[in-house]
Amino acid sequence: MNRHYPHPIIAREGWPFLAGIVLLASLASWFGGVWSAPVWIIALFVLQFFRDPPRDIPQNPKAVLCPADGRIVVVGNAIDPYRQREALKISVFMNVFNVHSQRSPVDGVVEKVEYHGGSFLNAALDKASLENERNAVLAKLADGTEVTFVQIAGLVARRILCYTQAGETLARGQRYGFIRFGSRVDVYLPLGSQPKVAIGDKVSASETVLAELP
Repeated sequence: MNRHYPHPIIAREGWPFLAGIVLLASLASWFGGVWSAPVWIIALFVLQFFRDPPRDIPQNPKAVLCPADGRIVVVGNAIDPYRQREALKISVFMNVFNVHSQRSPVDGVVEKVEYHGGSFLNAALDKASLENERNAVLAKLADGTEVTFVQIAGLVARRILCYTQAGETLARGQRYGFIRFGSRVDVYLPLGSQPKVAIGDKVSASETVLAELP
């Protein structure tokens, strides 16, 4: 295993929010003393939401790593809507207490990035895959295997950030996106891939192996 993490332990997306809430809490302390406690509690919540710790990354080339922290809500065959073919679909639901950065599940070249506007349904619902705002990354591995991973906004989430584009190379565990606040990531794999997780499992980005490729 190795660690791939080119960013600070607090996600860069969080610094404006942290600066604002800490300033507000400091002013509340100055003028309100102990009555500022609720504001500091909110500041702690913002701090934990934007935490983004380094992770140990398995190097098995057949392993597909989890792209996000959360809970498994789907494991089964489905149609990959971006490649229009049947695939193994594994979905990870993130609540507001999970780390919300997304990390590449494989080593590969980005073939395409597709953004789609949409609704903001509860991301735990399966229909969120097709109806919610979402951003798909279509990647190809060195052996030609094609994998699709999709950031999906949720009930509270209102901003999907993706930092990769077609032609770039992603390394497994590399941070490529972020979603605020509570969301979901779908992964579509070739048929024959063997799932290593089950519905209800708690998973960690980069460290948990979702499946092994055929």
